[in-house]
Amino acid sequence: MSEYNKVRVSKLVLKNEKIKKKKKKNKSKNKDEKINVEENQEKIKHGNWAEAKLISEISGPVALEFGSQTYVTAMDNGLFTLGPPHDEGDGPLPEEILTAIVVNETRIALKSGYGKYLGVDKDGTIVGRSDAIGPLEQFEPIFQDNKLAILSSTGCFISIRDEDDSLVAINRTAGPNELVKVRLQAIENTEEEIDKLDEKKGNIKDIEKNYVKMFQKFQDKKMRIIEGKRSELKKAQQEGKLHESLLDRRAKTKADRYCK
Repeated sequence: MSEYNKVRVSKLVLKNEKIKKKKKKNKSKNKDEKINVEENQEKIKHGNWAEAKLISEISGPVALEFGSQTYVTAMDNGLFTLGPPHDEGDGPLPEEILTAIVVNETRIALKSGYGKYLGVDKDGTIVGRSDAIGPLEQFEPIFQDNKLAILSSTGCFISIRDEDDSLVAINRTAGPNELVKVRLQAIENTEEEIDKLDEKKGNIKDIEKNYVKMFQKFQDKKMRIIEGKRSELKKAQQEGKLHESLLDRRAKTKADRYCK
């Protein structure tokens, strides 16, 4: 009897009967779209400066953001401090923009607007006074769990010192104070594309049309939008849930590459 228990029980299938395969709903596409919308909103909030997600993206003009919309700024004496908070929609100031240079697959160098490379002083202070890239002018961005900390050549992570808001590298472990966002200038996006993501601009019909244009596949060159009252969209807009409501409406058209 024990041998029969080992036999796997399955549904009885008759001869010539076709087995219907269950279609699995791909929820990952919905998740991808939500992430894409959130990233675009975050980029707009920071004046069209996007957050770097990979080491390979860190090159050219960058800004180091500690906290919320506060950036590392260079001073004319070669030191660095944390600049004042920015208003929503404003990007970093010229003195807050650095230039990232790729050294190898894991390390970068940073140059200030004064044309000097950033390095680490003996007391752990970050200074920008070098004319060339040496061992002390190399930094290693380390991503983990979608968070970033930057390791200096001394084995310490860069952070903002609480006492004077200066940029230092003094801690060998990465805690909350060592978490930083590297902002990249997203110059490829136009003002028109940014406006399409702004739910406060235009009426509800125009907003929905813009979102459909961004995500729908036009196999027969026809745009599919659910007609009828948009009262639920207006209500969702007031409650701050417009994006979720738009996603539900696009899913009903069965023509959206993120909503199948």
